[in-house]
Amino acid sequence: MTQSSWKRRGRFVFASVVMTTSIFWSGMAGAQEGVSLIRDAEIEDILREDAEPLFKAAGLQSDSIRILLIGSREIQASASPGQMAVYTGLILQTENPNQLQGVMAHEVGHLAGGHLFRSGEMTRAGLKPMILTMGLGVLAALAGAPDAGAALIGNAQYAGALGALAYSREQESRADQAGATYLQTAGLSGRGLVEFFDNFRYQEVFDQARRFAYFRSHPLSSDRIEALRNRVSRLSHYDDVDEPTALAKHEVMKAKLLGFLSPQTALIQYKENDRSFPARYARTIAYYQMKEPDRAVQMTDELIAENPSNPYLWELKGQILFEFNRIPQAEAPQRRSVELKPESALLRVNLGQTLVGLDDPKKVAEGVEQLKRSLLDEPDNAVAWRLLAQTYDKQGKDGLARLAAAEEYFQMGMSAEAKLFALRARSRLPRSSPEWLRATDIFLASSPSQRDLQELQRIDANPRS
Repeated sequence: MTQSSWKRRGRFVFASVVMTTSIFWSGMAGAQEGVSLIRDAEIEDILREDAEPLFKAAGLQSDSIRILLIGSREIQASASPGQMAVYTGLILQTENPNQLQGVMAHEVGHLAGGHLFRSGEMTRAGLKPMILTMGLGVLAALAGAPDAGAALIGNAQYAGALGALAYSREQESRADQAGATYLQTAGLSGRGLVEFFDNFRYQEVFDQARRFAYFRSHPLSSDRIEALRNRVSRLSHYDDVDEPTALAKHEVMKAKLLGFLSPQTALIQYKENDRSFPARYARTIAYYQMKEPDRAVQMTDELIAENPSNPYLWELKGQILFEFNRIPQAEAPQRRSVELKPESALLRVNLGQTLVGLDDPKKVAEGVEQLKRSLLDEPDNAVAWRLLAQTYDKQGKDGLARLAAAEEYFQMGMSAEAKLFALRARSRLPRSSPEWLRATDIFLASSPSQRDLQELQRIDANPRS
């Protein structure tokens, strides 16, 4: 795969306005690169299914651990309190679900072991500012306003904090052994983890600058690989193989990623005479990314005809139509995706986005309710807050618009902006109302200075000044 084939532009849509932000790809292992958070309901569900048995085996509360999908060519995975990051480069390099689960099990070993993190910055700041949501079947680099997005994506220091874990060799060995135990407890083979390490054994002869980030922070050695092989080969599930459904989902995940991230490569890899579902899925997405919406919609309809209960296909059709400014046509497939999977907050954001982009006031009002419903499940969804802010502004609801903007900036970790909009919201909301109190909470939680607090006290003492 050539360097240029990985240079893509991620698209995301707010209301009826199409905006673009760049995703930067590294052309060589070890180079600093920008990263992007990717939200995709289908891929997140598959990753969750892969990780759930490992969390359970380790005695971890699964619902308290967020799985982040990071857009990057790097072969990398990382863990920090409350979250695990899996990079697209890693997924595309794994040959089967067991290999991916092996790497996940190793990271769960670090989580359960409470191993120290190299960067205090990641522990302090976490990844919450990057928990922005689009999902909707479109892979997007999101960071709020376009300028802020470009700054975050291009910030090497921030990107480096994404899973920059440096463990001692002793901790690596412990995580290997713990991961093997969790795989066995979950009824899974440890073979995949050994195979994955074997595939990249050559990394141990490279100097640090040339290694993939994962093998800089998780240094390989022949002794380590053999010690792990000796352990897992004696376990009772070693010869177990992946279930056909798990294999199929893994192939779908890889096909979808390649279609979005490198459409030309996808068309080469998944040739027209390949009639398998993953191949057709990848080609459909590739044509969508290459701005052939009519062809992509036709191919999506063919897939839907064979899989009418697949919510992600309906989601894809709606997203294509929405992105190419066919908003009224996008409503029906987006609505169907939510009907088929009502528990998905990402699909609701997609539907809400479509509805608030219509001219019908009743549809706009319904769109607001869909966005608010999505926030019950993902209250830190900055994109849903932004859509609400835009819609409230159009409706002339100034106080709610500024409160939603304050929520957006607060979830992005942009405290100065959050404080500013929270103050503006307080001045336009009924005093002591739940919304007014929430604006106050955001202000106080956004690192106010002594001067800020004095100004707040002055305003509250003289509300009409």
